[in-house]
Amino acid sequence: MITVTDLTVSWGAFTLLDHINFHLSDNEKIGLVGKNGAGKSTLLKIILGEVSATSGNVLKTKGEKIGYLPQQMEHSKDKSVMEETMTAFDELFAVHNKIDEINLELQKREDYESASYNSLIVELNNLQDRVTMMESEPAASQAEKVLTGLGFKKSEFNRPTRELSQGWNMRIELAKILLSKPDTLLLDEPTNHLDIESIQWFEDYLKSFRGSVILISHDRRFLDSITRRTVEIMLGKLYDYKVPYSQYKILRKERMEQQRAAYENQQRMIEKTEEFIERFRYKATKSNQVQSRIKQLDKLERITVDLEDRAAITVKFPPAPRSGQVVFKSEDLTIGYENKQVAKGVNIVIERGEKVAFVGRNGEGKTTMMRILTQELSPLDGKVERGYNVSLGYYAQNQEDILDKKDTVYSTLENIATAEIRPKLRDILGAFLFKGEDIDKKVAVLSGGERARLAMAKLILKPYNLLCLDEPTNHMDIISKDILKQALMSYDGTLVIVSHDRDFLNNLVDKVYEFKEGRVKEHLGGISDYLDHLKKESELLLKQAPKEVPVKKEEEKKEIKTQGITDSQQMRQESKEARRKKKEIEKLENEIAELDNKIAEIEINLSSNLSAEKIEELSKLYADTKALRDAKLDEWSLKAL
Repeated sequence: MITVTDLTVSWGAFTLLDHINFHLSDNEKIGLVGKNGAGKSTLLKIILGEVSATSGNVLKTKGEKIGYLPQQMEHSKDKSVMEETMTAFDELFAVHNKIDEINLELQKREDYESASYNSLIVELNNLQDRVTMMESEPAASQAEKVLTGLGFKKSEFNRPTRELSQGWNMRIELAKILLSKPDTLLLDEPTNHLDIESIQWFEDYLKSFRGSVILISHDRRFLDSITRRTVEIMLGKLYDYKVPYSQYKILRKERMEQQRAAYENQQRMIEKTEEFIERFRYKATKSNQVQSRIKQLDKLERITVDLEDRAAITVKFPPAPRSGQVVFKSEDLTIGYENKQVAKGVNIVIERGEKVAFVGRNGEGKTTMMRILTQELSPLDGKVERGYNVSLGYYAQNQEDILDKKDTVYSTLENIATAEIRPKLRDILGAFLFKGEDIDKKVAVLSGGERARLAMAKLILKPYNLLCLDEPTNHMDIISKDILKQALMSYDGTLVIVSHDRDFLNNLVDKVYEFKEGRVKEHLGGISDYLDHLKKESELLLKQAPKEVPVKKEEEKKEIKTQGITDSQQMRQESKEARRKKKEIEKLENEIAELDNKIAEIEINLSSNLSAEKIEELSKLYADTKALRDAKLDEWSLKAL
């Protein structure tokens, strides 16, 4: 349980978060949304204790264990993948070591009746209970499952982490967080470095996760799949919607319309009041009324509206010059590098006007193929043809890093713009959300998302008939992604895109090439058709997997035969025991239901605007009630087995 009360974060005259209140209940999964720079990541860091607020409080249940995945972090370079992952169990291994120490001590002792001996026994039992809770299965097995789910092959478990990219090292950090079994997960853009299959595995994991989650993500489908509550930060304020992301968008639109109507009504009232004040300011008979209205305006709480949301932002790529019917073709291609073959037997045909996605786990050759398509790299073997009159625009994964950091946003485009397009540069930048003073910012101070948008804006300046985009939406917020998607959907040229964002690819592409295990397979249809294919393939593998048939051991059979009761006696005895057990279980279930209701009432009260003393009192009551509920739940679990 986490409660944020009256929290404010200010830097000088700028207020990032303004007296916000927020409560996270146990097992609740929340999507934290808002524009880049709204304060989402800052709020997570405050909850974690990494950043201090200007004022306000953050209360957490005593002993609350939090797992935090930031967008960027340091990675170990001196261990293998498995060795680094196993550090998640350091606490478990320490408990095992302590158990070994106590067992050795007990072997030496003979003072069985002493208080100190009894104290060691109690400590040993407590430690063994902790191990039982922490180690549902061997640590190595847990690590293997999570690493495999996140896309690692078993052959990569012994690979040094220093050889891995930042994205793969981030997966190791995510694995360590999941294996540490936290009570609450704070996840800041966790899917940025995951491929589609890993995202689907992670989705399933979070759905079954028995803790709380605060999730920052620009993946609409990921948010809808996991969260049931959406909290938006806008202009320093917090708006709470008890619905998933897609429903939040509908409710938010309604709220914004109501807010705009209220804003316009208030502006009309202010205008009329100011007219009255100016008209009768120097008239003695109206002085009391004038002073009253001046005070009224001074006390008035002004309604603010996010004016940027009112803009109908559209981007259009220039009309594509006509190319030949076949834009790109490869025959029996082997791709990779001098010391590593990535895929072979690659046959790809891309025709004019097609929108094609390259998908698959990271490292399977998507970017390598893209570099061959753009002639940055030559194939190891096979034949490549580029069609007639093809003009190519390329967005690489590191495109935002290629930008000259000394340039401003405006000069980045001005340096390559033709004379006839220069008058339109401000409009183009505005379409990519660079407004007012933003265009004079140096590239060096831009966020990752801003650099990505600027690099994409450069592609607008020239009429290409083939766009090759490698992970263009990484670091883009949902608004920016929607703008880009609409532009690409209306683009009349040929598109080849590498992306793991299922919502972005949905209804955008009409053909998918899957890169998997050194081969490339063509799938006709959109990304939904491809995902359906993956699901059916997975279900088929599960059906074909051999099922374990329980076989009783001969010793167990003999033991049953030698029992000194008949079958009928055994049945009567079991029936009586079952009735007694059923009554005990029903009683526990009623007690647990009552405690759950009490916890829910306390959570509602905690969400109210209360004093710090009252919150502390309720928090203690909450912790005590939850501990009692958990104890009853444990008792119920043992009896229900």
